Amino acid sequence: MALFSSLTPVFLALLCVVIAAIIRSFSRRKEPSKPDSKATREVRPWVDEDLQDNTEISSRDNEDDDWADGSEADLPHVPYSPARYTVEEMLERSQHFYTMMNQRRSVRFISPEPVPRAVVENVIRAAGTAPSGAHTEPWTFVVVSDSETKRKIREIVEEEEEINYKQRMGDKWVRDLQRLRTNWVKEYLDVAPYLILVFKQTYGILSSGKKKTHYYNEISVSISCGLLLAALQNAGLVTVTTTPLNCGPQLRLLLNRPANEKLLMLLPVGFAATDATVPDLTRKSLEDITVFV
Repeated sequence: MALFSSLTPVFLALLCVVIAAIIRSFSRRKEPSKPDSKATREVRPWVDEDLQDNTEISSRDNEDDDWADGSEADLPHVPYSPARYTVEEMLERSQHFYTMMNQRRSVRFISPEPVPRAVVENVIRAAGTAPSGAHTEPWTFVVVSDSETKRKIREIVEEEEEINYKQRMGDKWVRDLQRLRTNWVKEYLDVAPYLILVFKQTYGILSSGKKKTHYYNEISVSISCGLLLAALQNAGLVTVTTTPLNCGPQLRLLLNRPANEKLLMLLPVGFAATDATVPDLTRKSLEDITVFV
């Protein structure tokens, strides 16, 4: 008992220290965090997460004074009455469109036969009807018909693609492509009458020089590319979708495109060559790609 009595003050002191620490910890959690005035001032624009590369907005470009405040005049809303069809017409039209699109193939054998420029202009107009985040329309279609420029594009692409196939892509990726008989030789790039290079604008530039945020630019331009493929098929033209790895910066400089544009896709466009062949592929069934809930 004497020992316990002598240690009681020590236990009480330790208990007080523990209680005081708990109270302080609880008080810190209850206190509202003070806003960082610097962080509040430096509002950064929204960007796609997949755009973090050397063409993305740099911290130096991201100063507040460079960006528009986003306050634009309200748009008037007008009546909209789309066409309505009978059930029979809907079935017929949907079946016809599916049949046409099911004939689409990636064609690597393209004829040099000329294609009317007006046709290419119309398919790009169709691609430009795609929806986009906040209607920013973040796409640029660069249409190349000049023979010398097409030759330079082919040189850039083939040089990088050979490295891709031999070093960057890995054995599995290359093996998966063998059955499609693809390699780094892209003869169609200077044979096709047109090359359409689709650039996504990571941000816009207003007439005032201010930058404008482009929301969901990757997704928006991808949707536009889908409409472009459908429009080409509808016009009787062929293409092959190419995304040349590590070629974007060089092609952007060659075509004198600004720093806010990043190459998303390269499409050679023309008529199919008379001796064109395509892999005998099958598509997944409706049951394999659809879930009705």
